[in-house]
Amino acid sequence: MHRKRIVSALSALSAAVVVSGALTAGAYATPSKHAAEGAAPTAAPSGLNGPYLYLGWGSPPKATSVMSATGIRQFTMAFMLSDGGCNPKWDGTRALTGGTDQSTINSIRSAGGDVTVSFGGWSGNKLGEKCSSAGALAGAYQKVVDAYKLKSIDIDIEATEVSNATVRQRVIDALKTTKTKNPGLKVYVTFGTTTTGPTADGKDLVKRGAAKGLDAEWAVMPFDFGGQGSVDMAAATKSAVDGLKNTVASEYKLSSDAAYRKVGFSSMNGHTDQAGEIVSVADFKSMVSYATSHHLSRVSFWSLNRDRKCGSGGGGDACSGIEQGTYDFTKVLAGYNG
Repeated sequence: MHRKRIVSALSALSAAVVVSGALTAGAYATPSKHAAEGAAPTAAPSGLNGPYLYLGWGSPPKATSVMSATGIRQFTMAFMLSDGGCNPKWDGTRALTGGTDQSTINSIRSAGGDVTVSFGGWSGNKLGEKCSSAGALAGAYQKVVDAYKLKSIDIDIEATEVSNATVRQRVIDALKTTKTKNPGLKVYVTFGTTTTGPTADGKDLVKRGAAKGLDAEWAVMPFDFGGQGSVDMAAATKSAVDGLKNTVASEYKLSSDAAYRKVGFSSMNGHTDQAGEIVSVADFKSMVSYATSHHLSRVSFWSLNRDRKCGSGGGGDACSGIEQGTYDFTKVLAGYNG
């Protein structure tokens, strides 16, 4: 079950399946044995390769243990939602600061890593909808940026938040304000896709972003392709990102090479929510190789919680449902340097 269908303590499972994605200080230290064995790594752009870590259900792994086991230094913490109004809370219920989420972030940073905070996901109350104006939404984003002194944020815009044109414009306007106030902040906008490129809503987001002059990185979620049966997920991912690149190049008037450097993807490890869709470790290696050849601005997957085997059958909240070693996907992702 991926981020689009999360069942948190207070939210119910959504059964909707859409075209796709029906689902982010200073140089890093060298905390792990992997880093210690070689030269000290240079700091990667914030949000470049952080797998999603969700503390709302199941048995989330200890982040610092994952760092030691894999060499990963970045995490995308999910999800920042509305408390019912225009106030950000983890999962819409846990306080912005002072709880498990903050202690996890503190431990990651103490070990030499850093985080991207992801807003949205499939279920729950979205700030983009609950905040009544772009100014109020920008204020909510800023509250989180300030609370954690963030270098990057991920707007995982899905479901009714992405399907409403008014809300799409509100999000773009709010991100423009946030980016203006925090010029060094990396802003990632993540949304669903078809096998050949963004949905109409995704294309519209990019178009509105370009019209607003928003400096953002754009990422698609290439899975849950709407009942197409067995899909070559590596090939579909590459085709989807190529389509996103074409959209970004067209709307921002960029060369193909420059557009590739402004786009990325977030996959799903193992069984997706769609029957017949399986992302193997080999598939993910192929995807990351493709990302390296085009210098994509972001590669991630949902989720670190699932990066372990659970025997035969489909995956779930806490496992991938395929034969794999613990943290195999994270180990692959840790090697991505843009």
